[in-house]
Amino acid sequence: MFLTNKINKLNLPDILTFNDGSKVQSPEQWEKRRLEIVELLTREEYGNSPQGPFKVMSEVKACNKYEYAGKAETAEVNIKVDTDNGVFTFPIIQNIPTKVKNPPVIIHINFRPASPDYYMPTEEIIDNGFALVSFCYNDVTMDNKDFTNGIAGMYDRSKYNWGKIAMWAWAVSRVLDYLQIVPGLDLNNVAVTGHSRLGKTSLWCGANDTRFKFVFANNSGCSGDAITREKTGERVKQITNAIGYWFCDNYYKYADNEASMPFDQHFLVAAMAPRHVYCGAAIEDTWADPYSQFLSYYAASDVYKLLGLKKLSCEDRLPEPDDTYAAGDLGYHLRSGAHYYSRYDWNRYMEFMRSKI
Repeated sequence: MFLTNKINKLNLPDILTFNDGSKVQSPEQWEKRRLEIVELLTREEYGNSPQGPFKVMSEVKACNKYEYAGKAETAEVNIKVDTDNGVFTFPIIQNIPTKVKNPPVIIHINFRPASPDYYMPTEEIIDNGFALVSFCYNDVTMDNKDFTNGIAGMYDRSKYNWGKIAMWAWAVSRVLDYLQIVPGLDLNNVAVTGHSRLGKTSLWCGANDTRFKFVFANNSGCSGDAITREKTGERVKQITNAIGYWFCDNYYKYADNEASMPFDQHFLVAAMAPRHVYCGAAIEDTWADPYSQFLSYYAASDVYKLLGLKKLSCEDRLPEPDDTYAAGDLGYHLRSGAHYYSRYDWNRYMEFMRSKI
C-alpha cells in the first residue's frame, strides 16, 4: 500500500472520470475518455495544432547503400508538406538495415542533425535490428519565442495557438506519413523517442497519433511525464518563466496554482493506452524528479488495468538505481548518473520494444 498511499496524498484528478463526472466503467468507454484527455491537454497545456490530412512529399538528397560496413542503407531526405502558407520543408536522415527483413522503426527527435550522435548510437541501433529515422528539432522551428520561423510561420497564430512542443510533435507525424511509401518497413511497430524537452514532445506526439505503438520518453520531467503536484525541481512556474513558448498561453495560469489544474501529467502518460509507453529516468536528474516520473506511470496503470493489460510491474516502493520495470505494457527504468540520453537508455527501450513485438 506504500505507493497507493503516496498517490492518494497527491489528490490527483481522476483519469477514469469523464468531464461530466461519470466514471469510465468498461474498456469500450476508454477511447472516449482518452479523447477528452487529449482535448483537455490541448486546451490547457500544449495548444491546438493544424489537422490533416496533409499532402506529404519527399526528395532524396543523398543515399549510401553500403553504410556501416554494408549493414544499412542511409539516405538524407527532404520532407515537404503542404501548409496554409505554401510548402514547408525539413530534412531527415533514415538508416534502414539491409540484413533485416521488415525492421521495426524508431523515429528520434534529436537536438542535432548528426547521425550518429552522442545521443544516438546509430550503428548499435541498426545492429539491434531497428530502422532509425532522425531529424533535428531546430530544422522544424527554432527553440525560441520567435513564432515566425520554420513551421511556426506557416500557420496563422490567431487560429492555431500551439507551442513549440506541439510543432515538433507535428513534424514527427509528418515523418511517419512519409514512411508509408518507404518499402520494407514494419509500420505496425513504430516508436517515437526523444530526450528532455524532446521526451515531452514524444509523449505529446504519441497522445495525438495512435499510429505510434511505442513512446519512449527519456528524462522528460516537468510538463512531460512527471507528476506536477508535490514535485521537486522544476515546476510550472519555472518552466513557463524560462521557456513558456513551448506551451500555449493557458498553461501560464497554473504557475503557483498547480492544485487547480484539472489534470496532471499522468493524464498524458495514460493517453497512450492501450499502446506502450516507457520512461527513462536518472537518479541525479533532480530537476526532472525521477520519483515523480515513476509515480505518473504508477497512476496511469489504472487505465491499463481497466483495459485488461499489464500495469507497471514494480515493487511497492520507490525505485532505486538500476531498477528496470519492463514486464508490463508500460515501463520505467532508473539509471545512475545525470540528465543524458545514454546507451543504457537506448538498450532498455530496444529490449522492451522487442519483447512486445
